[in-house]
Amino acid sequence: MHGSPSSAMLAGAPRATGAPARAGAARVAAVLLVAGLLAPLVVRDEFFLHSLIMVLYFAYLASAWNLMCGYVGQVSFGHSVFSGVGGYCSVLLLTGMGLSPWLGMLVGGLLAAVLAVLIGFPTMRLRGPYFALTTIAVAEIVRIWVENTDSVLGIALKGSEGLSVPLIGTNWALFQFDSKLPYYYIILAMLVVVMGITALMERSRLGVCLKAIRGDRDAAESLGINPTRYTLAAYAISAFMTALGGSFYAQFIRFINPERNMGVELSIDMALMSIIGGQGTVFGPLIGAAFLAPVAEFTRTWLGGQLPGLHLVLYGLVLIVAVLYLPKGLLDPIQRLGRRLARRAPR
Repeated sequence: MHGSPSSAMLAGAPRATGAPARAGAARVAAVLLVAGLLAPLVVRDEFFLHSLIMVLYFAYLASAWNLMCGYVGQVSFGHSVFSGVGGYCSVLLLTGMGLSPWLGMLVGGLLAAVLAVLIGFPTMRLRGPYFALTTIAVAEIVRIWVENTDSVLGIALKGSEGLSVPLIGTNWALFQFDSKLPYYYIILAMLVVVMGITALMERSRLGVCLKAIRGDRDAAESLGINPTRYTLAAYAISAFMTALGGSFYAQFIRFINPERNMGVELSIDMALMSIIGGQGTVFGPLIGAAFLAPVAEFTRTWLGGQLPGLHLVLYGLVLIVAVLYLPKGLLDPIQRLGRRLARRAPR
């Protein structure tokens, strides 16, 4: 039997929300957007503004990871390779050819999408830990290669030393500014876009098929859905968006190297923030990043090199608690509380 997925085959997939729920989500999104736009007027300290940028950056990456992994249920620990491709592409095009990083972001995103298809086509039939291990292996192969390569076809990669972004001038075309404020609004806009794409995807045929695949892959395939094709499409979109995030980070920090921008640690950050916040939802990655990113920033800034990797230990503890007591993520109890307050509110 071939055709569109029916409601019966979506067993195990999240049920569609009604109009009141969508209206409530829209109001929450509007409030969060206004708060985000006004935050720099309240937070004037450079360190706290930097911290807010990093929270939005990780929320963006977690949302990009969630586009495929959260809705299909395939856990990828290799998404950092797409971030690295985007970052290196934008930096190399700027330093080598003088092209605007904005163009470099798009080129890097397209290259990352192509790489995702090349990785995903032979591996999408793998399930559970086998797919996760494969993504780690591919990401580590690319990272180690870049880390031990000084130049390719005359293009200087500088290996583990990394690349610095030269300060050419302060204007929008060069993605360079004399304050952190423009970077804040850029990453805020990027986060709004990726969350908007997630919301649209949820109600599209692609989103319905991905949820069906997550609920029961074999049943979805028996009803005419091609799991490989739909998962590859989501994987390519996810990789494209992740690469844009990597480009932003490289231009914001003005430095890129394989360890930080292509390492497994970054992939773990994306995955855990989405899972702990609530994977397969629009707001879950944002909640997870708002909770975990400050922890990572605090341990890196205040503890420095004294206890390297401490934030990963804390992540692990939080993940254990979340799996045991909040299997649907932090967003679930927040939503339940919101519904309870809505019922008690006077009409």
